[in-house]
Amino acid sequence: MSKTDTMQNQCVDNSLISNYNVHMTPENVISLFSKIRTKVNRQIELEMSRHGMKGIATSHGDILYALFQKQRMSMAELAGKIGKDKSTVTALVKKLENMGYVRKERSAEDTRIFYVTLTVKGESLKPVFDEISDDIIKKFYKGISESDKNELLRILGKIYNNLD
Repeated sequence: MSKTDTMQNQCVDNSLISNYNVHMTPENVISLFSKIRTKVNRQIELEMSRHGMKGIATSHGDILYALFQKQRMSMAELAGKIGKDKSTVTALVKKLENMGYVRKERSAEDTRIFYVTLTVKGESLKPVFDEISDDIIKKFYKGISESDKNELLRILGKIYNNLD
């Protein structure tokens, strides 16, 4: 079997991917991941804006979500949690601080360390984030069976680990 025949046998049924003009093959799946990420981020930003959260990007949402899980985190811990470098997190936290969603406080034990905590205004966003997250997850998995969800997670986990 030639490489072309093998690739044709591995193609995805493009009728399953609406508004996608490229013939899906294993070689261009990364492009599809990127397009899915872009669509999800656009949907999240639209929903945040609809709920009056103007000026918050998905990267700000990553910080807020991390703080919903653990109320007090060092800048370094936050950077590790959301997978961004410390300078990026510093800029994101500064904007959230200026908007009144978080506050920074210097460690009493080590003055080089800053902790980030949610303000009351920041804490008030949790129900909205939960609602947006639930809506996005429902759209994301619409028409997908539990076994397909589990298979997707299994395969994505393998791909993720392959890239270490």
